[in-house]
Amino acid sequence: MQCRILFLLIMVGLFSSCEEKSSAKVLYLAHTLPQTHPVHKGILAFQDALEKKSGGQLVLKIFPDGMLGSEREVLELLQIGSVAATKVSAATLSNFVPEYHVLGIPYLFRSKEHQYEVLEGPIGKSILQKGEKFWLRGLCYYDAGSRSFYTSKKAIRTPDDLKGLKIRVMNNQMAINMVNAMGGSATPMAYGELYTAIQQGVVDGAENNAPSFVSSNHHEVSKYYTLDQHSSVPDVLIMGTKFWNNLTDQERVWVQEAADESAQAEKKFWNNSVEESMKIAQKFGVEIIIPEKSLFADKTKSVLEDFLKQKPEMRELVNKIKDE
Repeated sequence: MQCRILFLLIMVGLFSSCEEKSSAKVLYLAHTLPQTHPVHKGILAFQDALEKKSGGQLVLKIFPDGMLGSEREVLELLQIGSVAATKVSAATLSNFVPEYHVLGIPYLFRSKEHQYEVLEGPIGKSILQKGEKFWLRGLCYYDAGSRSFYTSKKAIRTPDDLKGLKIRVMNNQMAINMVNAMGGSATPMAYGELYTAIQQGVVDGAENNAPSFVSSNHHEVSKYYTLDQHSSVPDVLIMGTKFWNNLTDQERVWVQEAADESAQAEKKFWNNSVEESMKIAQKFGVEIIIPEKSLFADKTKSVLEDFLKQKPEMRELVNKIKDE
């Protein structure tokens, strides 16, 4: 891994040397998403807003599609100051900042509006700042949708329908506990293996947001998509503190304002992507099921209890979010 990062550093250095003659300050932003993804479109909005606000003094250069490495490799580039910014899931950031774990608790948010209110208010901003001791400063949150169940042979209408079913989950303890609490059999598996696993019956289904369900072509091998919306883990736009600390006060204002504007634009891109994905899924004969979410939420109360037993210091934050 160190050799690969060294190579990436050399590449970024070459890009830098090519642009040193410009009076503009160049910010490199790398991420792993394809350019068709709504979050990438949000980053393009960040790029546009930043150049306009700064009058061209700050220029964002984007490296999508994993061009500069995996999420972890890019995070390391941020920490040493070779790349300015990236987009990463709050679930990944929870490995650095435990407060991000809270955002993955099933049914923590009462609605999408409640989630926006929390993330864009004092609570969300406080969490963004807690990564600074790891050289990672959060700028804003991007909507990454809500994860729901999809299955190949049996519809999920209530939690009882999950009994006996193998459901692929991320290799994340909270996700594993959630599916098991509902009566399913949580099966961690690499995402790239999932299409074939569903097709061959190795697993009975999985869970993810609508755009991912369609972009991965899982709608081709799954007959049912149940919008139980059990978790809504956001993405986070972050900047390395080594780069942030070298900005002037005015430049920081431009960066933060551009980030906030891009977050609002990304919401629209995400909602449009969800609508389009649902239409595509239905054209393939996928049945869209809207269940009684409270039945699923009741089954996952033990997941929150177990989490707070392991991390009692998070109880105050959880209560603040519930009371918001």
